[in-house]
Amino acid sequence: MTEDSRYEAVRSRDARFDGVFFFGVSSTGIYCRPSCPAITPKRVNVTFYPTAAAAQGAGFRACRRCRPDAVPGSADWNARADVVGRAVRLIGDGVVDREGVAGLASRLGYSARQVQRQLNAELGAGPIALARAQRGHTARVLLQTTSMQAADIAFAAGFASVRQFNETIREIYAATPTELRAARPAPAREARAAATGVPLRLAYRGPYDTGYVFGFLAARAVPAVEEVTGAPGARTYRRTLRLPHGAGVAEVGERPGRGGWLDCRLHLDDLRDLTTATQRMRRLFDLDADPYAVAERLGADPELAERVAARPGVRAPGSADPEEFALRAVLGEGEAAAGVVAAYGERLAHPRGALTRLFPRPADLADAELAEVPAEVRPLLRALAAGLASGALRLDPGADRDEAERSLLALPGMPHECAALIRMRALGDPDVPLPPTPDSPSWRPWRTYAYHLRRPLP
Repeated sequence: MTEDSRYEAVRSRDARFDGVFFFGVSSTGIYCRPSCPAITPKRVNVTFYPTAAAAQGAGFRACRRCRPDAVPGSADWNARADVVGRAVRLIGDGVVDREGVAGLASRLGYSARQVQRQLNAELGAGPIALARAQRGHTARVLLQTTSMQAADIAFAAGFASVRQFNETIREIYAATPTELRAARPAPAREARAAATGVPLRLAYRGPYDTGYVFGFLAARAVPAVEEVTGAPGARTYRRTLRLPHGAGVAEVGERPGRGGWLDCRLHLDDLRDLTTATQRMRRLFDLDADPYAVAERLGADPELAERVAARPGVRAPGSADPEEFALRAVLGEGEAAAGVVAAYGERLAHPRGALTRLFPRPADLADAELAEVPAEVRPLLRALAAGLASGALRLDPGADRDEAERSLLALPGMPHECAALIRMRALGDPDVPLPPTPDSPSWRPWRTYAYHLRRPLP
């Protein structure tokens, strides 16, 4: 987009570009999303930024009307397989907070200086600034939706100190934590995080085909790890999560909010996992997708045009845990996965209804007897589990997709379709030509969505 076309998007308050870019207004010192309902500023006062972190770095504070920190992420970060796209996905998963910039660079196979340079060049902000913006957003959510003490929120959001937390909140929101909490929604929405979980609104852009996504997940739910309850149109998806600092349970409702979001509630053993858990649910529900770009490309194809029109907002479900999904892809959708969970899954310290276990770690299965698994599947499952446990095979958000697929296909007995399915869902690749879907060049870079459009409705 040119700067003129960006300004036209701002003038028309076009929500399709929320999260794709942001704009700062020099006369007010605030930055906004394109769909901000405020009076459109003069063009001479507007500067465009590729990320919220870049706008913050330029000295702008977040608009209190449009809350630009709460928009969906750009679909580019799902589609791109280069170092910048991989870095953004890793930062979203909380790697910088846990391992620092050195850990991020190590996972990407680059020096810290190279990563810093590339991110600054394309995003206008380095890894620390991007992680800081994410921490600020997490802190705001906790301040406005829970009754947690500010000091607890600071560390739950990933800040190293209360002082750093206070300074960041003032810089981003031009308000103290106390003032930000005073501006929260009605008290009825407040929750005690430890007792009832952290309530979130998971934003998305455009239409969203909730019926297909919830039906798809319901048909594949593994007992004790996942469940879908309620009638179609008002279902709730619930699942256990294995997170860096502990376990958790996530709940997501099917009925979309009027502003374009899904209601989510996270029950976490350790609130430091809030950002990571949120990002994993966003990937599972494909909430950063660009349905307009998908519809424009696939709707132009005669074979798919009718399906695109009939199913606006098609999404491609990803995974909440890439390693778990890879193991499940090999096990198949029968009873084997349930048997493996019952035999090797770790019990939750705080079960929630039918959700009682975590899916086994790869190390739990690498040398297991696996009597619950068909004999013909055991060698491949053990080889996959051993590769994941040793780190020889990486499927984290920053993994190189081509390299990961080559490593998968090198495992003895790995079917091409299974490797493609893992690439599609565990690695979140939006352009996988999974058989029996034809490999049509005109569908690129959205062949994963073509696969879901051609599937029968669940």
